[in-house]
Amino acid sequence: MPDPLPVRRALISVSDKTGLVSFAAALCHRGVEILSTGGTAATLAKAGIVVKEVSAVSGFPEILDGRVKTLVPQIHGGLLARRDDPRHLEEMAEHGIAPIDLVAVNLYPFEATIARGAPFPECVENIDVGGPAMLRAAAKNHEFVVAVSEPEQYEAVLAELAASGGTSAAVRRKLAAAAFGRTAAYDAAIARWFSAEEGETFPATFSLSGRRAEMLRYGENPHQGAAFYTTGRRPGVATARQVQGKALSYNNINDTDAAYECVADFAGPSVVIVKHANPCGVASAGSLAKAWELALRCDPVSAFGGVVAMNRPLDAATAGRIAAIFTEVVIAPDASEEAKAVLAKKRNVRLLLAGKVPDPEETGLAFRSVAGGFLLQTRDTGRIGPSDLKVVTKRGPSATELEDLLFAFRVAKHVRSNTIVYAKDRATVGIGAGQMSRVDAARIAAWKAAEATRAAGLERLLTNGSAAASDAFFPFPDGLEAIAEAGATAVIQPGGSIRDDEVIAAADQAGMAMVFTGMRHFRH
Repeated sequence: MPDPLPVRRALISVSDKTGLVSFAAALCHRGVEILSTGGTAATLAKAGIVVKEVSAVSGFPEILDGRVKTLVPQIHGGLLARRDDPRHLEEMAEHGIAPIDLVAVNLYPFEATIARGAPFPECVENIDVGGPAMLRAAAKNHEFVVAVSEPEQYEAVLAELAASGGTSAAVRRKLAAAAFGRTAAYDAAIARWFSAEEGETFPATFSLSGRRAEMLRYGENPHQGAAFYTTGRRPGVATARQVQGKALSYNNINDTDAAYECVADFAGPSVVIVKHANPCGVASAGSLAKAWELALRCDPVSAFGGVVAMNRPLDAATAGRIAAIFTEVVIAPDASEEAKAVLAKKRNVRLLLAGKVPDPEETGLAFRSVAGGFLLQTRDTGRIGPSDLKVVTKRGPSATELEDLLFAFRVAKHVRSNTIVYAKDRATVGIGAGQMSRVDAARIAAWKAAEATRAAGLERLLTNGSAAASDAFFPFPDGLEAIAEAGATAVIQPGGSIRDDEVIAAADQAGMAMVFTGMRHFRH
């Protein structure tokens, strides 16, 4: 067969009419016969483009409310026949089947339909059958047929036709791969929706799919390749609009996601500073500027080159304070024009505006690859309130201690395990992250608090009178004792150790208040 291959006959049937008329007109101008169906045919005819209805080719009308219109031999024979096989050509001639050289199909908007919460019957009617069948047929027979599955591909196809009068094998293969990727993602979305409707969170077969948003310069390290794929509409780094700054790196995206998910867990004006996927400062206050000041105080050294997230629109005062230190990324739901102008002076700062703050209680799934497979779990949406707590010591927490305990435990949910978090006045004052030993996490958090105390020029340790949170139970009293030595007066932890009695006794001996949550927040 010649390469490039000419396009003499095309079938166009699309739900998304973006670029439809100009694409079809360009094909028509090249002498391509256009076949079409239903609404697409009507749109083309209205635009003055000569179009032949599929029913005129098949000799059979659309039936069953349009469920059956292209599932006929006259269409699929024209798509699947090998043009270099004499027997195929004989059978086509025998049955009056003409070849189809190009298929342009985009599928019924199933994903958009379920995203807006449409009723079950409407969702079912938006499951495309004929469209995926035609795309798969064209993609399978890509040696002879062009499979166009997205409006974004129209321009490249027309450019190829204009340059060489046909399509190259390389382009057809590339478009075939894209078509199979699209139908696979479409089927995966349908399967996940059906499973969810049946209350089955973890079906026997689970498919992951995503749309590539961009190629990245590299992964975690320069010798690793990487790309960024989006999977849904949860507000965050994947949906945010980048106002300024360099392209995001793999590590920027990972850290920004961690920061924005963390700050979403707090109700009042809050700021989170993240470094290497761990919060190094978290605070809630009456204003973002004050929250930034308190968050930075927790660990000003680690904050250098970090990612900053907030749950309120960025204002000029806060932007000015953030701009005073080297910051990689700032993400917020929005920003004032004055704040944008402040950060515009720091051209390398990436400013992302996500529009909304993600709902911390929204259910969803999280996955992680392992050799030969992947782990799948529900998102950690656990939230603890005062009524969930069990006071286990002789002394219960004061109102101020209780507020700081709940704050610290919420931060601990977003810190790598093992973790100990010290907090005071709704701000972290020491964070010990990712330690193999819980007692080491307590000591590191206290040491960081001591460093922050010196940096702030304070005489009294920030941990004095603080509340401490542990993401899991204390296996021995030594972790609790390290917290007491740091000056904390109250502790929150899940409980559940076989040595709970010993840990409680150590807290009583230190005059501390301790509460159990019954909920663990491991984060690996």
